[in-house]
Amino acid sequence: MTTNHFLVLQTDFGLKDGAVSAMHGVAHMVALHVIVSDLTHEIPPYDIWAASYRLYQTIKYWSKGTTFVSVVDPGVGSNRKSIAAKTKSGHFIITPDNGSLTHVATYIWLDEVREIDEQKNRLPYSSESNTFHGRDIYAYNGALLAEGEKSFEDLGETLDPTSVVKLPLTEASLENDHLRGSIDVLDIRFGSLWTNIPYDLIKKANIQRGDKLTVTITYQHQVYYHDTIPFVRSFANAPINDINSLVNVGIALNQASFADTYNIGTGNDWKIDLIKE
Repeated sequence: MTTNHFLVLQTDFGLKDGAVSAMHGVAHMVALHVIVSDLTHEIPPYDIWAASYRLYQTIKYWSKGTTFVSVVDPGVGSNRKSIAAKTKSGHFIITPDNGSLTHVATYIWLDEVREIDEQKNRLPYSSESNTFHGRDIYAYNGALLAEGEKSFEDLGETLDPTSVVKLPLTEASLENDHLRGSIDVLDIRFGSLWTNIPYDLIKKANIQRGDKLTVTITYQHQVYYHDTIPFVRSFANAPINDINSLVNVGIALNQASFADTYNIGTGNDWKIDLIKE
């Protein structure tokens, strides 16, 4: 499996300072022909769950051999590992070993993982910096890997792929016409909720467009939303529909933010229950 010169960056750095530009600069400095793109730099600060989901959401739409660098790293400077992963889908990911591979490891699977030697494999003359590994280790190694200047095997010693840190993850389920899942992530700009309940389970539950569903959303067993609403085709017919880019159930308000209106968050502790009336 070879890389293809594409390097895709994701961070929680934002774009208000020069951090992302510095990562681009390092990538182009050490790999003249690398093609750098941005997945997003607006992951909420320290939100490893969101970083994990956005990787999973995006990776399948890039060609095999693409290298991803994901840096949401609240443990920077600690003893957490820096790792490089080769996925079953033929992609490469360089990231802290802190749970940011949760969704990819669960749904796409990892073929091989290596622990990056942070002293050997880093931007020259950067050893005094302990807080900008995104530039000095991740962008640096990601660019060299994407360019083919460094092989995957050169990055470090192998790790057992099953040892990679994973966050708790709830599988969607159907039992006695009762659908249960979690709120994986928000459609950030519009405030709709993306669940992990796939359309296949909707079909198994014999739910048709126009049916009424009782929807309950809880966080650590506290109810944040409970109502009966229609199941419709698109966000224009909100509130509940089956259309998002992963063909999972979404919850929305027409031209308003469902998340803001009802104070809904994301992650494994945000549960959703759907029962057909």
